Amino acid sequence: MEWRPLITKFVKFAVVGASGAVIDFGLTALCKGIFGIPELLSNAIGFTVAATSNYFLNRVWTWRSTSKEVGVEYAKFFFVSLVGLGLNSLIVFMLKDTSIVPRFVETGLDWDFWVAKIVATGIVMVWNFMANNLFTFRKQKQA
Repeated sequence: MEWRPLITKFVKFAVVGASGAVIDFGLTALCKGIFGIPELLSNAIGFTVAATSNYFLNRVWTWRSTSKEVGVEYAKFFFVSLVGLGLNSLIVFMLKDTSIVPRFVETGLDWDFWVAKIVATGIVMVWNFMANNLFTFRKQKQA
């Protein structure tokens, strides 16, 4: 197996993911901080909007998909993202309110939530890449 194409795809996926992270974290912060939406729901909103943006960028740039079944492909990508959302929320829930971030100074920024979200995002990125590579954008063998 040639690793270079897979590594190149992963790097592209990570770049797209970074843009998605900006959307995710920004929208989560807006929902949680400005609109007062509960943490896990804010997390879900940010994650879902970012996943939609990531689909289109990954379709065009990372996997260069030419599938005419965009709706089916998007549904697969979104399904993978929903599983990722479940994993992300579970990890945030499990890590939040643990003592992984000492409270040296009370800043009001809810650091345990944000550190948990960063950890969850890294873990879920690996899941999303593998699942999308093997399921969403898998090339069908010609008969």
